[in-house]
Amino acid sequence: MSGDKPMSNIPPDRCRVPQAFWRSIESIGLTAASVLRQARLPGTLHLGDQGFVTTAQYFSLWKALEDLTADPGLSIRLVTGTATAVHPPSSLCAFYARDYRDGLARTARFKRLCTPEQLHFTEEDNTFTIRTGWLHATGPEPMIATEVAFACLMELGRRGTGRHLTPHWVELTCSAPNSDVHRAYFGCEIHYGASQNALVLKTADLDHPFPGHNPELLEMLTPVLASALDEIQAHSSIREQVKIVLKRGLPSGRPELSEVARDLAMSERTLQRRITEEAATFRELLMEARQELGRQLLSDPSATIDEVACLLGYQDTSSFYRAFRDWEGVTPSQWRGTRLGYLSQTIPFSNASLT
Repeated sequence: MSGDKPMSNIPPDRCRVPQAFWRSIESIGLTAASVLRQARLPGTLHLGDQGFVTTAQYFSLWKALEDLTADPGLSIRLVTGTATAVHPPSSLCAFYARDYRDGLARTARFKRLCTPEQLHFTEEDNTFTIRTGWLHATGPEPMIATEVAFACLMELGRRGTGRHLTPHWVELTCSAPNSDVHRAYFGCEIHYGASQNALVLKTADLDHPFPGHNPELLEMLTPVLASALDEIQAHSSIREQVKIVLKRGLPSGRPELSEVARDLAMSERTLQRRITEEAATFRELLMEARQELGRQLLSDPSATIDEVACLLGYQDTSSFYRAFRDWEGVTPSQWRGTRLGYLSQTIPFSNASLT
């Protein structure tokens, strides 16, 4: 059995960073700003419903968490402290699977909706080995990310079955920490300094049923998720990929075509051809990226107009004002006032919003 299938189209190098991630790190006493600064990523990444980064940048986020805390059990705290309900649909559906085996298969199938990551399954005798693989990685996955991935798969089994399942053993390439926190969580022997990372489960545990199995919900979710996965694999929009890269680079100035091509691991000629095939120009995509990011930033009342102009790559605020009036027909201040006034009317304040 294998969690990865041959693909005619490799998904783009795009990792989703949901708001649940930022809430989790805040729950352990860190701030989004400090993590992004440590990872050398744009300070606006945590704004909005969700952000997208490359695999290298995704790894930088996890490495930043490692660098900012000396807690060897951080990965376990992040996983066990996250409620099942906050998982995105692509992973939430696994908790309503028929049994642990079915849950793992659904996790492997739909994982690429969030990250270009694969789960490799190997089953022999009484062992079921899980390894992770990143399609666009140029370096090793940070150990904390591996630990989180393995702990998430264990939580799926434990929460889904209602049993405190334990693996046969766990293999980690890192050296042994001065703590038994991982051994205590997994409840098995952990082999440190291994040649590769692996979570080795007991085959018999895979057939434990999930009491919360909900075939009606899965019947609704599965076609939607499958359609989204097919779209990612078959129609990787260069327009959206370019705009993601542009939004990341705008705070440091106006990104050039050559810089975007480098980030997308293709030549300038190839990138230009693919943009043209989608009936667009690089200049149009730059304008769209600025418009979309500008609206997002202005929706945050704590950001000043000067800061928004700077984060959009403008050398002065007056240039931003002129551009914004061309886009929206009003000034940034007028747009913000109208937008925030609308939100205050549609989302009335109540005591419930504090809980």
